[in-house]
Amino acid sequence: MKISLRLVGFAVGLMALALTGALAQEPSFSIQFVASFDYPGTGNQTRPQKINDMGDVVGIYVDTSAASRGFIRLSNGNFSPPLVDPNDTSNFTEGRGINNSRLACGDYLDSSGSFEGFFFSQNTYTNYVVPNSTTTIVLGVNNVGDFAGSNTPTGGIQGAFLNIGGTVTEFAVPTATATLAYQLNATNQSCGYYVDASAVTHGFYRDSDGTVHGPIDPVGSTGTILFGNNNGNLIVGRYSDANGATHGILFTPPNRFVVYDFPNSTFTSLNGINNQRQIVGRYTDSSGIDHGIILRVIQGGSSLTLPLAPATTPTQPLPPQRAMFTAPAY
Repeated sequence: MKISLRLVGFAVGLMALALTGALAQEPSFSIQFVASFDYPGTGNQTRPQKINDMGDVVGIYVDTSAASRGFIRLSNGNFSPPLVDPNDTSNFTEGRGINNSRLACGDYLDSSGSFEGFFFSQNTYTNYVVPNSTTTIVLGVNNVGDFAGSNTPTGGIQGAFLNIGGTVTEFAVPTATATLAYQLNATNQSCGYYVDASAVTHGFYRDSDGTVHGPIDPVGSTGTILFGNNNGNLIVGRYSDANGATHGILFTPPNRFVVYDFPNSTFTSLNGINNQRQIVGRYTDSSGIDHGIILRVIQGGSSLTLPLAPATTPTQPLPPQRAMFTAPAY
């Protein structure tokens, strides 16, 4: 049965701050480095995704054989055994979200090569698929067990979904070829990113009343991804610039970005933020290895800030949407 995506109002009337002077302002927040970490083993790529209020982290590591596995890192620094969904037949399981009860969520590839979602708690896996969908990816879970992700309805366009109290709400950014929701907070505000008709990524956030705000891009971005929000709706993610560098960002709605770059790295991603304003993310070193990082948001301090880029109107009509699938970023 075909499911129609419910399109919500797409708010684009956000005014950009003037760039001149914005960079020189004293920001409301800045970001401090706390620690770095790696999943045990030589040559592993460590790609953390979310952090709960106790400081437990869920993420992904990729070993030297290119097998992808989930992990949980407890706040004391101890790691779980690899998370591998029992139905994973492709050496591909990803840990994506975690809440305060250590309920973890993620995705895996099934025997047909399609994405399916899972939950992991007390050594038990429970698989989840949005009804009448060919793909389901569970990307974030909040403290009452509501969750967010992305799915492809049978015969439809890949969109985002929220499961709140067992009720699934599907939505999409108009004209997008894919929409992905990565996290929702206690008041059901959510965030994520979408892919436009030119294959460029843009951030968005969605209010609890269904209003979608976007595109959320800092000035100078050639592609923006938003990964996680907390109960104060502080949102973290990353953007790429015209020189090919990728920068971590903290977005404070409606229009300010704080930029964080790990020293001597051209790739930094901020993937999750908790209610203690701890951030988890990663950076890539000069040899191409990813390492996990834990940061914290502090009041004041000195950081580079950027304003919101003004929304642009296409000069040519957008091509019609077409069925396709965008694998989620990490």
